Amino acid sequence: MSQLQDVETAVSVCYKVTIDGRDLGSFSSCEGMGVEVVMETREEGGNNGYVWQLPSRLKFPNVKFSRPLGKQTSQITSWIAEMVTGYQRHTATIEAMTANGTVVATWSLNEVVPVRWTGPQLSPDQPKVLTETLEIAHHGFIPNG
Repeated sequence: MSQLQDVETAVSVCYKVTIDGRDLGSFSSCEGMGVEVVMETREEGGNNGYVWQLPSRLKFPNVKFSRPLGKQTSQITSWIAEMVTGYQRHTATIEAMTANGTVVATWSLNEVVPVRWTGPQLSPDQPKVLTETLEIAHHGFIPNG
């Protein structure tokens, strides 16, 4: 029973994102973290009982981060602006943190490239919280050690 009390759970989390040591700040949502094993099917002649399902490759969806607009947006826009002269793939680290700053999970992503940044919708007739979204592509997880 005492072991259960020592476990941190991510009840109220934010996601701190770092790209090769460049702190992009904390985000309030993170979507798309995952992996899919692509399966190929093969039918065997004379075997009508089943079809072979064979794993072929891993597929990683894009990851989207969102947050209220703030001063840290300049880190994102300067990172994306660097792509004008050519792009380089980077390593990203994502830390899921509780409200008091305790890290409950960490993921490292290989060969990260920014795909899309969406800024706030500026409309004076509908005041609301201004948000931004960053979408990145990657080539898989790096084992944390």
